[in-house]
Amino acid sequence: MSSPFSAILFDLDGTICDSAPGITSSLTYTFERIGVPVPSPATLLSFVGPPILDSFRSMGMDEDQVQHTLQVYREHYLAHGTLDARVYPGMPEVLRRVREAGVPTSTATSKPETPATYILEHFGLLPYLDVVTGASDDEVRSAKADVVAEALRRLAARGVDVSRPVLVGDRHHDVEGAAAHGVPVVFAEWGYGSPAEAAGTIARAAEPLDLLPILL
Repeated sequence: MSSPFSAILFDLDGTICDSAPGITSSLTYTFERIGVPVPSPATLLSFVGPPILDSFRSMGMDEDQVQHTLQVYREHYLAHGTLDARVYPGMPEVLRRVREAGVPTSTATSKPETPATYILEHFGLLPYLDVVTGASDDEVRSAKADVVAEALRRLAARGVDVSRPVLVGDRHHDVEGAAAHGVPVVFAEWGYGSPAEAAGTIARAAEPLDLLPILL
């Protein structure tokens, strides 16, 4: 295995695929449906990546409102928004090369596992990943630190050496969630994060293929 890392975790939204169109359109539908003013396009885009419940809470919703909003959003997103996405050019090649190098992989996404698996399967990327780890479908597990812990646990259960993991992600949530477990981060500059969110990462990649000399 020719890699400085014993396992690689990949964020999904903003790292493997641009899923913003389906997410923002479903959010727009949701807010219109529940009678809440639709936030600006920039605010809607900021919802992509972080745990969705945290974004709803940031709007001042109480817990009952948060759960109702999640239900409306989830139903619309699963039915209409999940596949309104595109894979970033070069990411299939990166995942294929990592697989060929024999480095174990998992996703570590705050997207629930059902739509995450659906997207990866649709775009033919599922065979390149050993494990799909994301938020639980009820969003109880959605904080990135919890998702990273679960990804490492699942890989270790398969006999994978998780002593030298790395996470590839595009938001400060990825950096902070990985840091909670001592996992270094390679920052995906093509994603949704601002340059300032790369603080604390060990490397930056301007485009997906730039990951190859870092990871392998």
